[in-house]
Amino acid sequence: MNDLMSARLQCAPRTSPRWARLLAAASLAALGTSSALAQFSLGGTPSVSPRIPGVPSLSTELKLQGQQTTADYIVAVVNQEPITHTDVDKRVGRIMDAASRNPNARLPSPDVLREQVLEALIDEKVQLQHAKAIGMGVSDAEVDDAIANIAAQNQISLQELRQRMRADGLDYDRYRNSLREQMLLERVRAREVNARIQISDSDLDTFNAQAAAAGRDTDLNLAHILIGVPEGASADRVRQLAAKAEALRERAAAGANFAQLVKDNTDDASTRDNGGNFGMRPASRLPELFTDAVKDLKVGQVSKVVRSGAGFHVLKLIERENAAKATYTQQRARHILLRTTPQQSIQAARARMADIRKQIVGGQASFAQMARQNSEDGSATRGGDLGWAAPGQFVPEFEQALIALQPGQVSEPVVTRFGVHLIQLIERREVQLTEQQKREAARSVLREQRFESAYEDWARELRAAAYVDMRDAP
Repeated sequence: MNDLMSARLQCAPRTSPRWARLLAAASLAALGTSSALAQFSLGGTPSVSPRIPGVPSLSTELKLQGQQTTADYIVAVVNQEPITHTDVDKRVGRIMDAASRNPNARLPSPDVLREQVLEALIDEKVQLQHAKAIGMGVSDAEVDDAIANIAAQNQISLQELRQRMRADGLDYDRYRNSLREQMLLERVRAREVNARIQISDSDLDTFNAQAAAAGRDTDLNLAHILIGVPEGASADRVRQLAAKAEALRERAAAGANFAQLVKDNTDDASTRDNGGNFGMRPASRLPELFTDAVKDLKVGQVSKVVRSGAGFHVLKLIERENAAKATYTQQRARHILLRTTPQQSIQAARARMADIRKQIVGGQASFAQMARQNSEDGSATRGGDLGWAAPGQFVPEFEQALIALQPGQVSEPVVTRFGVHLIQLIERREVQLTEQQKREAARSVLREQRFESAYEDWARELRAAAYVDMRDAP
C-alpha cells in the first residue's frame, strides 16, 4: 500500500468538558486525520488527545528558556518527577489564549481552571511514565514526519518553519520534545484503552436491532446554522439570540440560500466553509436532539430551532438514506507525487508540478506517461493509478481536491504531508455497503460510545497506583 493511503479517519468523543476541548485545541499532539467529506468510517480509534494545530503560534509553552515569566516552585511530584507552578501557568495560558479566539468559549473560574489543569498534567505524567515502562516510544523519524506534515499543511519548507518558530521565540528542540510526548500519549491511550473495549457479535446484533426499532438505522446528511450562546448570558441576550435563530430559520424555510446564511451567520467555524454540512453519516452518530428534529422532515426542509448546550441550531435535511440500502461513492484516481526534500522545497516542487500539468492539459503528454517519468510514489509504474478508493481513504487535502474534480479533469498542484501531488479523477461509482461493512460501522459506533468511560477507568487506575505528592505554594 502506498504512503498516501495510510491515513484513516478517527472520531473523537465529544463528552469532555468545554475547557478540556479548548485545551485540546491549544495543545500540540499526535497526528490524526479527519474529514467532513467522508461518508462513513470503517473503524478508527476514538481519541481523547488533541491534534496538531497549524503554524503560526505553535505554543506559548515552548518559549525560549531564559525568558522567565514567574517565580517557579514545585506544585506536585509524580513518581519523583516534578510539576512546577510554571508548567501549570503555561498550560493555563494556552487554554486562555484559545478561549480568547472563540467567542463562545466557556471557562470555569481561574482557581477551578488551575486545579483542573494540574490534574490533567498529573494524569499526563503518569501515562507517559507508564508508556515508557512498557517499552513504548516515538522514534526521531516519526517526529520528523509529524513536523514535515505541519510544514506541508502550511505550505512552507522545514527551513521556513524553523525561521518562523525562531521569529516567534520558540525553541525547536523543546518543540520536538513536546510533540514527541503528545504523540506517545496518543499511542499509549489508543493501545491500552482499546484493549479494554470488548464488542461481541451479540452486542452488534442488539445495537442494530435497537437502531432499527428507533429509526436510527438511517443515514442522514444534515447542515446547520449555529447561533452560539455564551456561558452566563443574560436572559435578554438569550432571547435576542433565539430571535436571531428564528429569523434565520424563516429565511431558510422561505428558500434563501442556506449556504450563504451559514457563511454569514454561523458560529460553527468547522462547517462554515462547506455550507454547514456535516456530511452523510449514520443517525446513530448524530446528536439525538438533531435526529429527533428532522425525523418528520422531507429532504430540503428546515427544522424548528433547537437548543443545545452550544446554542441555537437551524437544521436542514440535505439527504436521507435507509442504511439497509446504503451506498457510498468510490473514486478511481491517478496521481503524480513529488516529495519535498532539503534540495527540493515545496515552492520548487509546485513549480515543477505546474509545468507537468501544463504539458498534460496541453496534450503534449498523457497523465500516465508523466506519472511513470516523474512520480516518486509506488504507483508510478501503474501510471499513477491508485485503484478504487472509499471516502476517507486519502488524507483530507488530497480527498478534498479529488472530490472537486469531474472525470478526466486534472487538479492544480496539491500539497499534503507526503509532498506535492497532481491528481486526475478517472471515474466514480456507487457501491452498496456489504453486511460486513455495516457490522464494522456498528462496531465503530459502539467503540466510540465506550471509549470515554474505558479511558477514564484506565486513567483512574494508573493514577491510583502512582505516588503523587501535592505541594503547597511557598
